[in-house]
Amino acid sequence: MYKKVITLTEFILKEERNFTGSTGSFTLLLTQIENASKIIASHIKKAGLVDILGQTGQKNAYDEEVQRLDEFSNHLLVDILSESGQAHAIASEELDKPFFIKKHSGNYTVFLDPLDGSSNIDININVGTIFSIYRKSESFLEPGIKQVAAGYIIYGPSVIFVYSCGNGVNGFTLDPSMGSFLLSHPNIRIPKRGSIYSVNEGYFPLFSKKDQDYIGSFKDAIKPYKLRYVGTMVSDVHRTLLKGGVFMYPADSKHSQGKLRLMYEVNPMSFIMQQAGGMAISNGKNPLDIVPSDFTQKVPVVMGSKEEVEKYMEL
Repeated sequence: MYKKVITLTEFILKEERNFTGSTGSFTLLLTQIENASKIIASHIKKAGLVDILGQTGQKNAYDEEVQRLDEFSNHLLVDILSESGQAHAIASEELDKPFFIKKHSGNYTVFLDPLDGSSNIDININVGTIFSIYRKSESFLEPGIKQVAAGYIIYGPSVIFVYSCGNGVNGFTLDPSMGSFLLSHPNIRIPKRGSIYSVNEGYFPLFSKKDQDYIGSFKDAIKPYKLRYVGTMVSDVHRTLLKGGVFMYPADSKHSQGKLRLMYEVNPMSFIMQQAGGMAISNGKNPLDIVPSDFTQKVPVVMGSKEEVEKYMEL
């Protein structure tokens, strides 16, 4: 029996028709991210076979070792988006400062984490790409609520492209035989509560009493929650989005504002989580309302099922 299959490109085109005055520029931009993700996925699959695995000996703006696949993914995304003619500026975790496109400049600013969780490549654990898109404006640092779209690509047993442009969240799985992303997770809605919590408990002694009590409540529940932590934000948030529960990366005594970047990680993931019916909180407020002080700013975050985050706020 014939079953209609919707590709990512078809879906984006259909969505864009819902916006008055749309020109196709946004569709082209997302399509370029889609194309880049297919190339990155192909290289990741070969990571153990070709000389693209390992460290470059260089460090990024956050004094972290740059993996070779980090470097490759960053160059690929920056080059493809620069040549697309749809981006005005590109900011990446792997760049010391934003890259402004002088020729063929477009109407969007794109923030990228080209390869989230790249330290997991050597042990063959899922990694991902995170993107966040804003309209071109005089202010480069805008609150996350002004995102036009946000999404991530998870490179795992299958490659999944999840995104939202403010009208719900949808996921698409790459069909290798066709080379196309097909709609596999329509209108994703996170359960109101869950039974999984995701946090790096190695930092538990450094957490505040409030955060320790919150984590303790999962263990003291009548039916204790399950701890699951991959160490790749894309993977941990993706699981939380589909299964429910909570993902948290709080501040600690050594990292007063946590370790996650507001513009590159917290904003896009909070946008997606809220579009799927979940919640996100940072320092007592919605992270999407935070006006960034710097494009490298870090903030603590708790996100996930509505009831789980509300329980955190009660503390």
